[in-house]
Amino acid sequence: MIVFPAIDLKNGKCVRLMQGQKDAETIYFNDPVDVALKWQAKGAQFLHLVDLDGAFDGQPKNLELIKKIVEALDIPIELGGGIRNLDIAKEYIDIGVSRIIIGTQAVKDFGFIENLLDLYDDKVCVSIDAKKGIVCTEGWVESSNIEALELASKLERYGLSTLVYTDISKDGMMTGPNFEMLGVLNNHLNMDIIASGGISSIEDMKRLKSMGLYGAITGKALYEGTIDLENLLEELKSC
Repeated sequence: MIVFPAIDLKNGKCVRLMQGQKDAETIYFNDPVDVALKWQAKGAQFLHLVDLDGAFDGQPKNLELIKKIVEALDIPIELGGGIRNLDIAKEYIDIGVSRIIIGTQAVKDFGFIENLLDLYDDKVCVSIDAKKGIVCTEGWVESSNIEALELASKLERYGLSTLVYTDISKDGMMTGPNFEMLGVLNNHLNMDIIASGGISSIEDMKRLKSMGLYGAITGKALYEGTIDLENLLEELKSC
């Protein structure tokens, strides 16, 4: 199972939000490039970046900073937040982002996802962000009427190969992920599933690995010190 350290970008800084609330932020570091290099040095195989400004505003706000991070690292980077048209997607692919993550537009425009998959295939990932099993959009502030499994199944038919699932009620709360829903998705789909939201301990990670998940994202637990990345990676090797 791949562990994805998360860096959330807002106003050029490394922050975490609680339950995706725009104003419930904690600033952890002023230089996200240094943070990215730190996670790489501690053994990360892949980095998860989110442009929170892009997620809320629908357009890239940290492009130059993201470019600096990509150029500084030797490991691949996946990126989400505000990728809502082909031009933005191309811009990120062109600067070296290994995988782009689509959220809102995956719900609103299936033609967009089809086009992206035709162009970039496995460089495309969709993030399903749900509350009580219902998908939310626009930086988690709007609710759709689509169930997470229904949307995921439809995306699989379109050829999607990688999915991030976030339970919004768990995100930033350090109470553990939604194991039940992650299990349902992993058992019903043939895609690579990445768990996100609420992961707070090495035990959470071990349980996710035992479920056969492809990957898991951890952010706040790393920044608050409840998970040490080097210890985590060592522990996962032996289970």
